[in-house]
Amino acid sequence: MRTLYIECNMGAAGDMLMAALCELLPDPDGFVARMNGLGLPGVRVARAAAEKCGVRGTRMAVTVDGREEHEHGHHGGHHHARLADVRGIIEGLELPERVKLDAAQVYERLARAESEVHGRPMEQLHFHEVGTLDAIADVVGVCLLMAELRPAQVIVSPVHVGCGEVRCAHGMLPVPAPATALLLRGVPVYGGRVRGELCTPTGAALLTHFADGFGDMPVVRVEKIGYGMGAKDFEWANCVRALLGETDAPAEDVAELRCNLDDMTGEALAFAMDALRAAGALDVWSESIQMKKGRPGAMLCCLCRPEAQGALAALMLRHTTTLGVRCAPMRRYALDREALTLDSPWGPVRAKRSFGHGVERLKPEFDDLAEIARREGLTIREVEDGVDGSRR
Repeated sequence: MRTLYIECNMGAAGDMLMAALCELLPDPDGFVARMNGLGLPGVRVARAAAEKCGVRGTRMAVTVDGREEHEHGHHGGHHHARLADVRGIIEGLELPERVKLDAAQVYERLARAESEVHGRPMEQLHFHEVGTLDAIADVVGVCLLMAELRPAQVIVSPVHVGCGEVRCAHGMLPVPAPATALLLRGVPVYGGRVRGELCTPTGAALLTHFADGFGDMPVVRVEKIGYGMGAKDFEWANCVRALLGETDAPAEDVAELRCNLDDMTGEALAFAMDALRAAGALDVWSESIQMKKGRPGAMLCCLCRPEAQGALAALMLRHTTTLGVRCAPMRRYALDREALTLDSPWGPVRAKRSFGHGVERLKPEFDDLAEIARREGLTIREVEDGVDGSRR
């Protein structure tokens, strides 16, 4: 399973997350060019090598009309924006619909938190630093990177939020800021000796939107590591670390149901098997067996989730002539699977990618291959040879 682990030992901010994820791409400069081609008015994204406590990484600078956010001070300097304004800006960008949806949902998380803090409806809120163009660039950049990296799961470490106070548009507030604290509700967080705001509202919204879970790093075969550096210097390395690699799916509990049959037609058995598949069985098959007095028979087998075994056993009793169903608990290891589309000279071809446990396979859908072969007067092998193995 393609796993992204985000380590937030010094919190997280939008620009730090974007920088760390950008380092995982084969062409980070191409990503920066795509960001600068989006048409955000006055916005310029630049990446540069940076070093914190002897560790080298990337510093992502987002400027608006030539000035960077931290030059204005926290929560200040730029125009304010309503949620509808932010949605309109995102919708007008040349981005995949999935990225637009993710970015809009991140801002809705922010709006819900700000609404609860200030006691005002979401649509009446005026965003401060999170509503400015530089923050929109951070959010859109992270959402675009997630779409390009395509992790199957995202795990985030416990989040270091810092301690002390932070100056905001409304005055001095405790760390974590109220909106950040609300966004991280239910997430494992901790303070420490570092004074200052380590996790920003934007960083908190991005983490909670994309994370499938929070906790220690799983066992992972790391392929790439990215370091996203913050603007400030501390005694500790001020960075977000992102690790991308493969994790093996753990063994899962399943149940196997069986019954012996010697007085059913092949058609009736096929009907029963279809009924089990339609009811959610993981797999259904039959085996030839020899029964009493040398009679040929079939053993109907069904693999299912443990919670489904009662319902599927009832279906086997209903649709077959058996007098009883045997059930055995089992454990299974399975490859992860994803659906994708491949290119061919005759049009798109659906395919399945199976991966995990050190194995990776790519198999085009036979129905698509057969349809092309019939239409073009080709053999299945000729169509297979013409399918491009790269995904669309």
